[in-house]
Amino acid sequence: MTADEALIERGRVLFAGPVEFVKGVVSMRDLPGDDRAEVAFAGRSNVGKSSLINALTNRKGLARASAEPGRTREINYFEMGDKSLYLVDLPGFGYAKVSRTQAEAWMRLTRQYLRGRVSLRRVFLLIDARRGIMDPDREVMDLLDESAVVYQVVLTKCDKLKTFEVEKVAEATEAILKTRAAAHPVVMRTSSEKGWGLLELRAEIVGLI
Repeated sequence: MTADEALIERGRVLFAGPVEFVKGVVSMRDLPGDDRAEVAFAGRSNVGKSSLINALTNRKGLARASAEPGRTREINYFEMGDKSLYLVDLPGFGYAKVSRTQAEAWMRLTRQYLRGRVSLRRVFLLIDARRGIMDPDREVMDLLDESAVVYQVVLTKCDKLKTFEVEKVAEATEAILKTRAAAHPVVMRTSSEKGWGLLELRAEIVGLI
């Protein structure tokens, strides 16, 4: 078995096991202990973040997808059954129908989390493959670069495009990431609906534990 095959198998086993919602965090003092690794998922409010987390964990309702995008108001923690890892669902950013005060509070909490969480191994920044990197994404990338937090772009909804179109978006994204201090150079391609890229993403995650 090659190293890549071993990681894929480890990822399959980990994500086939129990996963439980732990808590929703609204302030830094509410964060759970930093006794294990954690990876966070960030993205615009309509990027399919909940769908990807549910697909990764083989659970339809673990991360609650709302009919109204951007309603995640907390930093949501999910615990893997073997206690080795937290999955962290960050509040969506973008066009959520909330007050400016509420949106600023979400971003402030996210900024504090990114700058102060020593157990955070990586942020997976989700980008809709149909739209590519947009201005709100660049703002979050600026924050991640400033915070020296390693992040990796995950293209979502790749089944909505033809293969050559996905590759074109991926190449353009990789070119942008080369100019970014904290960006991981490899762009991942996924589809929650079709299951594309999930094995590779699970393997990437377990490689960080």
